[in-house]
Amino acid sequence: MGELIVIVAVIALVAFVSILTYRKIQLKRELLQNKYANDIIENAKREAREIIKEAEIKSKELMFQTKQELDKEEKQIKKELNQHEKRLIQKEDALDRKQDILQKKEEELDKNILEYEKANKILEEREKEFERLRTEYIKEIEKAANMTREEAKEMLVEKMIDEAKLESAKYIREIEEETNRAAEKKARNIIATSIQRIASDYVGEIAVSVVNLPNDEMKGRIIGREGRNIRTFENITCVDIIVDDTPEAVIISSYDPFRRAIASLTLTKLIADGRIHPARIEEMYEKSKKEIEKEIIETGEEVIFELGINNVHKEIVRLIGRLKYRSSYGQNALAHSIEVAKIAGIMAAEIGADRKLAIRAGLLHDIGKAVDQDVEGTHVELGYDIAKKYGEGEVVLNAIMSHHGYEDFKYIEAVLVQAADAISASRPGARREVLESYIKRLENLEKIASSFEGVSKSYAIQAGREVRIIVEPDRVSDSMAVVLSKEISKKIESELTYPGQIKVTVVRESRAVEYAK
Repeated sequence: MGELIVIVAVIALVAFVSILTYRKIQLKRELLQNKYANDIIENAKREAREIIKEAEIKSKELMFQTKQELDKEEKQIKKELNQHEKRLIQKEDALDRKQDILQKKEEELDKNILEYEKANKILEEREKEFERLRTEYIKEIEKAANMTREEAKEMLVEKMIDEAKLESAKYIREIEEETNRAAEKKARNIIATSIQRIASDYVGEIAVSVVNLPNDEMKGRIIGREGRNIRTFENITCVDIIVDDTPEAVIISSYDPFRRAIASLTLTKLIADGRIHPARIEEMYEKSKKEIEKEIIETGEEVIFELGINNVHKEIVRLIGRLKYRSSYGQNALAHSIEVAKIAGIMAAEIGADRKLAIRAGLLHDIGKAVDQDVEGTHVELGYDIAKKYGEGEVVLNAIMSHHGYEDFKYIEAVLVQAADAISASRPGARREVLESYIKRLENLEKIASSFEGVSKSYAIQAGREVRIIVEPDRVSDSMAVVLSKEISKKIESELTYPGQIKVTVVRESRAVEYAK
């Protein structure tokens, strides 16, 4: 038992010693840790003091620099403020001076207004007095002249119009004389050269074609039993066949040369074949139509080749050939177009314009006439649509539209085409008219010219291309003669329809006659 107690005591003592030793070691460790922490804190404090010191030094330097910059800016601002203040003072002084001036002007204006009101009152009083005197004066004039106020006013207006006409006539005459002197010689040479170099054949166009027969028995076969053949022929070809007493001939009548040509060729083929019946007539008509169409294309190609024109659409070539079967005032449209093309080309070469373009425009200026009998519209509008559709240029389009005044001239070639068109249409023998309509046109020209005051006599000469007017010299002055010619030409333009142009010539002369006895 005693040993056990000793062992326990020893164990307890050992445990106690161990605890004391562990406690001592722990205290030393804590002391070491505290010392290490204190050293770290002291180092940190020392570094912090150094950082704070450096920061204070830098902040003082920055504050010093900032203060210098602020002082500099403050001086600049003060300087600018002083300048602004000086300018404001100057402006104030100027405004004060202006205000003084305005005040003086207002005072003067008030004074002027008062004077104006006084003068206006005086003027009103004088106007009333003037109106009273004018009324009395007018009454006196009317009483003395036996003329009302309206009549006198009308007479005065007429007098002023006459004076204005005289004055304008003088200017017109001077301008015309100056222009004519410069252009007449050149134009005469160009036109004369063009006409002399053109010698185209005139193709006569009438409304009937004569088809010769081998014998008179053929007439009966053309007519057929109970007129069956002739009715079929007329229905298919849309022409009239006239079978009369003319020996060995029948007449095909139609205003359409194209249909008349097909009908003539069809009848010629039927006569040569000898078999004439409705089925054969229809067959021969189709063959003839194809042949005429082929001939049209060949004619168009020949014309294009003859005039040296390139890059023409096939449809336009066909329409050019079809102009062969179109006439205007008895003048063949194709012959006219070729003539216009050649004349326009010659004139273009004379003045230095584009010759090929003038020829092209001249040839196509009436292209609308190839279809105007089948399509609604004027030949100018139709021609413009055709040329534009198939790629013709602006010069050609302008020539088509301007040669009858549908639009203004834009190119010199268009002017030449219009001149060439007038030359071709107005040359002697180019166009035929019925005698009655021709005489009536001359009478209408003379009637229009004689309807003006001061006209003594009038004569339509040169196949209606000129009107020669004789005026009374005591009623129409030289200046008024210019005005009269223009008024007559305008009335002719508005009332008559005619090809080409009509020259209006007013002749005024004074004669002194005395006899020696």
